[in-house]
Amino acid sequence: MSTLHLVALILAIIGAINWGLVGLFQFDLVAALFGGPGAALSRIVYALVGLAGLALLFTSFGHAERPLRRSAVPPPVP
Repeated sequence: MSTLHLVALILAIIGAINWGLVGLFQFDLVAALFGGPGAALSRIVYALVGLAGLALLFTSFGHAERPLRRSAVPPPVP
């Protein structure tokens, strides 16, 4: 897993937890931590979560299309 994919995955999980809290309890954790939904830091976090979602969209499906690597050692002949 590349560093970009890992960072994007962590940010997407943070975003999913935040949206879960908003949906279940009407509590925006990002806004509470960074000074409201319109605060600059909150908007930066929201933007990073959105970019992380796009990065995962483009990097996750590319892995499924790659062929499996073949081993350098051939299998034993029976």
